[in-house]
Amino acid sequence: MKVTIRVRVWNEYRHERSNPAVKEIYPDGIHQTIARALREDGHDADTATLDEPEHGLSEEVLRQTDVLIWWGHMAHDEVENAVVERVYARVLEGMGLIVLHSGHYSKIFRKLMGTSGGLKWREADEKERIWVVNPAHPIAAGIGEYIELPQEEMYGEHFDIPAPDDLVFVSWFAGGEIFRSGCAYYRGQGKVFYFRPGHETYPTYHNPEIQRVIANAVRWSAWSGGAKPQYGHVPVPLESLSGVEN
Repeated sequence: MKVTIRVRVWNEYRHERSNPAVKEIYPDGIHQTIARALREDGHDADTATLDEPEHGLSEEVLRQTDVLIWWGHMAHDEVENAVVERVYARVLEGMGLIVLHSGHYSKIFRKLMGTSGGLKWREADEKERIWVVNPAHPIAAGIGEYIELPQEEMYGEHFDIPAPDDLVFVSWFAGGEIFRSGCAYYRGQGKVFYFRPGHETYPTYHNPEIQRVIANAVRWSAWSGGAKPQYGHVPVPLESLSGVEN
């Protein structure tokens, strides 16, 4: 049985309002394009943007979110630290987080990774070939050996992230660089997936294979009801110990 997952697609929503070329590709925003595709896949997908109160990510909203998708680029520093802490806590509690493209520099991704998220980049309309390097992973379901994008922004190694728990995709670019472009992590009870493609001046999020990867990542990262850990002082042991009352 297909389970409906509550997804929130978060976007700065700045480029689409300030750059006519981006507005032409995503007239109602990158977030709406992604959300529409997820709704077509059967999920309960809503959106939030930077300029909404609390960036659209109040405590109540996050409690009702199974998976949060994050797209940011030009305004990472404008995201309030209190909201970052709120999202961080929800991830540790079990909310999935999918970080797209330039979100590698977002406050929430760097906090979860503990690294700078630094990398090389170049805008030269290069072909990107996204190779599936872990075909057994659920996020790669329904994808062939690779996804080919005729034009994208280049990201190159070294990518300053921890070694992924699962590496699903590696990208090759026409200029010769490679990049770890699909990285899966476990943080607390939550799952995090970083997916590289999606520069705002290209129609990447209209691509059905890219939409399929994001939908797969939503299903993978949604909390599946794992065991709840116990932390802190445990005064009473499970077994009798000499000198300890139980």
